[in-house]
Amino acid sequence: MKKLSKLSLICVLFFGFFLLSTQARWHNHTKHSKHNHPYKISYISQPPSTSPGPTASYSPPPEEPKNPYNSTPGVFDVRSYGAVGDGQTDDTQAFKMAWDTACQSESPAKILVPNHFTFMIQSTIFTGPCLSGLVLQVDGTIVPPDGPESWPKNNSRRQWLVFYRINEMSLQGGGVIDGRGDKWWHLPCKPHMGINGTTLRGPCDSPVAIRFFMSSNLTVQGLRIKNSPQFHFRFDGCRNVHVESISISAPARSPNTDGIHIENTNDVKIYNSVISNGDDCVSIGSGCYDVDIRNITCGPGHGISIGSLGNHNSRACVKNITVRDSIIRVSDNGVRIKTWQGGSGAVSGVTFSNIHMDNVRNPIMIDQFYCLTKQCTNQTAAVYVSDILYSGIKGTYDVRNAPMHFACSDSLPCTNLTLSDVELLPAVGDMMSDPYCWNAYGQLQTLTIPPVSCLLEGAPRSLLSDEIDHC
Repeated sequence: MKKLSKLSLICVLFFGFFLLSTQARWHNHTKHSKHNHPYKISYISQPPSTSPGPTASYSPPPEEPKNPYNSTPGVFDVRSYGAVGDGQTDDTQAFKMAWDTACQSESPAKILVPNHFTFMIQSTIFTGPCLSGLVLQVDGTIVPPDGPESWPKNNSRRQWLVFYRINEMSLQGGGVIDGRGDKWWHLPCKPHMGINGTTLRGPCDSPVAIRFFMSSNLTVQGLRIKNSPQFHFRFDGCRNVHVESISISAPARSPNTDGIHIENTNDVKIYNSVISNGDDCVSIGSGCYDVDIRNITCGPGHGISIGSLGNHNSRACVKNITVRDSIIRVSDNGVRIKTWQGGSGAVSGVTFSNIHMDNVRNPIMIDQFYCLTKQCTNQTAAVYVSDILYSGIKGTYDVRNAPMHFACSDSLPCTNLTLSDVELLPAVGDMMSDPYCWNAYGQLQTLTIPPVSCLLEGAPRSLLSDEIDHC
């Protein structure tokens, strides 16, 4: 019994010692949190305190993730809004978002189309007015869907990129706007697709590449625009337009691919640019005045034209137009005024000065019987053409046509045509063609080559002041 009691006491003491030792080791482990473990322990982060102290290192996350493309203030890179730039992905919405954001900027903004990318854009309208001046900087390439079959059925087939009600905008950069017009040019309705230049039946709408509508204080500079399905640029109802140092190109047989067309637009400057296409390098429509065109290299193409005016018996007014210091080469026409029979209004105050012609079929031309078919009927009403100066027009002409062609209306003759320092020689051979005149009144300030003897002197007696629409 004593042995048992003694043994029991030893067991109780041993068990107690073991328990105290274990608690001591557990307490020591929790006290030293930097104890290294051979395995990882997973922790669940607790939410930060609602009122961290001044030494807290936590800061709330930003509302929007940092954008690597918009590192420069005031610059809106289209890639920031989802543009891919692989030439196939539809980047239209990204461009629209970049435009809308920049348009709402209270300080001058720049939309960047970066280099080394090709962005495919559907037919779309960029609208204003914006809160401040805006720059669309095109350093990469912009293209539309590839041809009529790829064009969405619900989208307009008459225009691609439209800028509407914009004040103070610059479209600039060293990039390319490629209209991918080849498949449009070969629609059956196009003039060169039928026999002897006739057209065939079928849908014929083709988009203008870039259109500015009811906008002002515009600059287009430095870009290369090529292969538009129809006009490359069109300015409608605009004011204070400056086009500088651009290149426009399309094949000589591409139909209706005018380089720059202006309509109801004034205070226009088109300088230092190279244009070659299948139609007019520059065409000036009704409602235009105060237009200055300088240092343009034009051709192949159809030259620089005023008109056509007066189609469908409409009224057309054009005045104060200057074309100077330019070169026109291998073109169907040089400097031309073209009007339809039956129109009304007037063209006046036009100067063509210091222009070199290189193998041009009709270097100087007024055509008041303009007609695209042989079915136009004779009409007595006409747009009145007066006060036209040709000065320093020199170079060579294609002998298939007369070097000067003044075909004026039977009922409303051209008046006050002035020629000075005009020298036009045949591009091939030595035989010079005679100028052609019909009901054209004017004078020579100097001798001309070839000699012009067909201009009528003075003013027509039959022309009454109440018959003239002076605009």
